[in-house]
Order: sequence, then C-alpha cells, then structure tokens
Amino acid sequence: MGQQPKFTASVSSSTVGTGQAFQVTFSINANAADFTPPDFRDFQVADGPNQSQSMEIVNGNASSSTSISYDLVAVKEGDFTIGSASIIVNGRRLITSPIKIKVVKGRAVPQNNQPQSSAPDNGIQQASATDLSKLLFIKAVVDKTNVYLGQQITVTYRLYTRVNIEQNQAASTPELNGFWSEDIKQPGGQVPMHIEVYKGTRYEVADLKKTILFPERSGDLTVDPLGMTFIISVPVQSSDPLAQFFQDTKQEKYDAKSTPVTIHVKPLPEAGKPASFTGAVGSFNIQSSIDKTELKANDALNYKVKVTGSGNIKLLKTLSTNFPADFEKYDPKITDTITENENGVSGSRFYNYLLIPRHQGEFNIDPLNFSYFNPATGRYITVTAKGFHIKVDKGANESNVTSFSDAEKQDIKMLSKDIRYIKTTDNNLAKNGDTFFGSIGYWLLLLVGPALCYGAYVYRNKLIEQNSDLVKVKSRKAGKIAAKHLANAQAQLSAGNVSEFYENVFTGLYGYLSDKLNIQYADLNKETIESALKDKKVSGSLISRLLETLDLCEMARYAPVKHISQQEVFEKAKGIINDIENEI
Repeated sequence: MGQQPKFTASVSSSTVGTGQAFQVTFSINANAADFTPPDFRDFQVADGPNQSQSMEIVNGNASSSTSISYDLVAVKEGDFTIGSASIIVNGRRLITSPIKIKVVKGRAVPQNNQPQSSAPDNGIQQASATDLSKLLFIKAVVDKTNVYLGQQITVTYRLYTRVNIEQNQAASTPELNGFWSEDIKQPGGQVPMHIEVYKGTRYEVADLKKTILFPERSGDLTVDPLGMTFIISVPVQSSDPLAQFFQDTKQEKYDAKSTPVTIHVKPLPEAGKPASFTGAVGSFNIQSSIDKTELKANDALNYKVKVTGSGNIKLLKTLSTNFPADFEKYDPKITDTITENENGVSGSRFYNYLLIPRHQGEFNIDPLNFSYFNPATGRYITVTAKGFHIKVDKGANESNVTSFSDAEKQDIKMLSKDIRYIKTTDNNLAKNGDTFFGSIGYWLLLLVGPALCYGAYVYRNKLIEQNSDLVKVKSRKAGKIAAKHLANAQAQLSAGNVSEFYENVFTGLYGYLSDKLNIQYADLNKETIESALKDKKVSGSLISRLLETLDLCEMARYAPVKHISQQEVFEKAKGIINDIENEI
C-alpha cells in the first residue's frame, strides 16, 4: 500500500498577509506526465513552476519523488481556494485536494497588477514572432556540454527582453528525460532583472529557472526547452502627432521557447575502475567513527561513516562494508545535509550502522575504502576511512558459553554444517513413549477442525439466506442508517446550526421510512407514509406523532419554531424510530 502513487498538495502557510509571498508545492512519488496546475486567479505568481526531484534510502530501500512548486503573492483580503492540480500516472489521472488560504491585511498591492498565472485574454492579438524574435527570447545556458556519466551540469533558462512585459505564464516545462534533476531555489522567491549586452545589443535579463542535472545514461541527451506565454506592451503606429507624443501602446500576446541543447555524455572509463567503485562522480572525502571501543557481548555499537563533497551525493549507493562475522549488522540509517546552488550539489551524507557483537573476543573493523570518479582529472580516486579495534567482554547472556578467540570462532563458523557449539543448558527430558501422540487430548484436538468447518458451513448458509431478500436487508438496516443521520443532527445542534439540525432530523426520518417500508425516497409523502404504516398495523397515535414531527421539521427549515426546543424534537424523533421498530 505504501508503494501506491500518491499526489499531494501543500502550502508553506495557510494564513498570509496581502503582499506576502508563500509557496504551494505539488508532490508525486512515481513517474508521471501531463501535469496540469490549478488556476491561481486570486494570486500573483512570483516564481514557478520550479521542479525538483529527491531520493531517499531507508533500510536499503530507495524511493524518489518529484515536486513542482510555485511562489505566490496574496493580492487582496479574504478566504480563497487554490483548486486541484492533476497529473497522469500509469494511464490514470490523479488530482490533489483543494487548499484553503486565508488572506489578512498586510502591505498594499497594486490592484491593476493581475495574477501572472491568469490565462492571457483571448481578445489580445497574437504578436508576430518575426517582429519580436530579436526583442524577446529565452535561452537555455548550460555550464558544460561534454560531460561524463553522472557528472553534474547546471542549466539556466534566461529571459532576454527589450519590451515591457505585463503578464507571463508557463506554457511548457522541460521533461529532462535521461537526467536526474534538482531545481535551485531563487532567493526570496523573486526573479531579479539585470542589464546584459548580448551580441552587441543591450537587454534586460532575468534567470527564470536554474536546474542541476545529472545524466543517467551515456550518449547524446537533450535538455528540453522551456516555453512561456507573455502579454507585452508595444507602441501603436500612428500618423497622429499627438498620439506619437503620448506614445500610445497596445497589448499583444507572444509565445517564446528556448532552443533545445544537446549534451554529449561519455561513459565512465573501465580502465582503472576500483572494485569499491559504486557510481560516485565528483569530489569526495570519507570519515568513520565509533561510539565505543570496548563493550560487552550483545550490547549495541554505533559505527558512523560521513561522506563529504560535491557531485551526485544524493545518488550514492549503500557502502560496501566488511564487519566481523560475529557482529550482527542492521541496515544503515541515512541522513543528508546537502545544499543546492549555482555551483552544484554539495554537502554530506551520514551512514549510521547499528552493530551487535554476539561473543567475547578481540575484533577488528577493517578500514573502509570509498572510490569515486573525478571528472576534472578523468581518474578514479580511492579514499579510506580508518579501521577500529574492538574489545568485547563476556556478556550476561554468555555466562555459560565457552569463550574462543576470534580465529577459533571463525573456524567453527566455517564448519557449522557438521560441528555445533556444545549446549550446556538444562534440557527437559521425557520418558520413552510418554508422548502427546495418541493421547485423549490429541484425539479431541483432531476433532476440533472438522467441527469448526461444519459450524462455519452452517453459519455461512444462514448468512446467505438472510441476505438473499434485499427488502428485508434494507428494513433490517434502516434503524442503523437513521441513527447516523440523528448523530449528525446532534452534532449540528451542539454547533448551534439550527437549520442544519432540522434538515438532518427530517432526512433521517424520511430515509428510515424509505428503507423500512420499501418505498422509493422520491415517492414518499404523508399519504403514502400513513397508508403504509397502517398496513403494518402501526398504532394511530404513533402515526400522528410521526406526521407532526415531520411537519415541524419541514416548517423549521424555513421559519423559527418557538413552542418546542430542538432537544425535545431530537428526543421525539429517536422515540418514534424506537416505537416503530417495536411495532413492526
């Protein structure tokens, strides 16, 4: 069940002030496609979509998830709802639950600045791509195009513009197939602008999206384009001198998309590859430590390894450790302290192994070799964490076990198919022939199985007979269903919702009568109810009480009732159902 695809939505804060930025994140724990975001019509989109992937290894089991986030700014006060996002996993469309956001008074936000994620107005004319291709474009900038397998790459989707941008909306996000990716968060969720001279022309430039990539296969891989739709202001061509003086403008829609970039990925060389290499690419160091060097048998020992450096540290596999045969080893707990920025992924990964020595003796934990490929030098490098000498004293549970040296125990372990440790504990001995087989208890237990099977067979046939008549089943369950409606009514009464209280009482009584009398809910009215109850030999006083209560509930939904309290109505409805159950 835990491996089922799960698509969730979350926000950094459900209560924000106007002008305050917050983040909404959509996460999926499986391979997916065709992500459709909700309409952020009540908010401004300050940044996004930003996509990131993460991997977690717990007890040797690896799991990955993908997150798509948007940085939003609250525009006006009130209670708003962010709708559902959708995505397709294995041909099935998953949707998230809506999220409620409460916006309180904060700093003022210009009201003419509409949410950026709003779809461009259909009335706005499409701009000519030929006229604007030199004035507004997106370029994918990568720090390297020839890399080794697993070597990190940074791609920046950069916007160049010489026109005024009124609104923008993401049109297509890069899928980045063949890469493991991690988005770099912009400081404060803002996209700063700066001036840059490109091919002799001065542009306003903004880095829309920065992503760290790790190629997962060799060959030529493509960095997919990023597409955006812009609403821009362009001058209106006019022969009127007055219009030219005031520089009238009009809004046009323009679609821009970066050019795909090809990355040439070389396989890692086979020459000189160490046996301890498991796929680490970058620059790393390793350290090891233990929490004690002397302990008793069956006590716990923590052996910790810290891998520090930069590269594909999140993709590291479990280390190849070699512990003494007498040590019981558990899968490591893995903890990451990692930073993603323009320089790539760097930080530390901690492996914490729990070891339990089972026998007394002197033991050695061998030095741990860790190998990685350094793409800067094109060579494999092996670093070593120090080993440790462990002294294990006799434990409380080993008082009757003969102590052997480490070498002697290893020999016995190798011969364990025909040589065992001498058992010195007392054993319960029984006389020859004194067995449970053939005793009275044996024959009684032997008969229990057929008896239980026969009882289950009789019970099953009884259930089939009882459930074969659907009318009787509905009638039998009518009281339970009515009790649920009355419980809802009691909750509404406690909350002070008077109209909802009467609605639930009325619905409960009508639903009960529909099931009990086998009459369709839509066909129920006072006449059919009275006639059906009389056919069931229900007393006239009980029928009158029922009809009065139904009239009271129906009237109370539209006008206040003063002559009787809600609690009395509730008790009266319960009593009517109980009395009908007793008479039918």
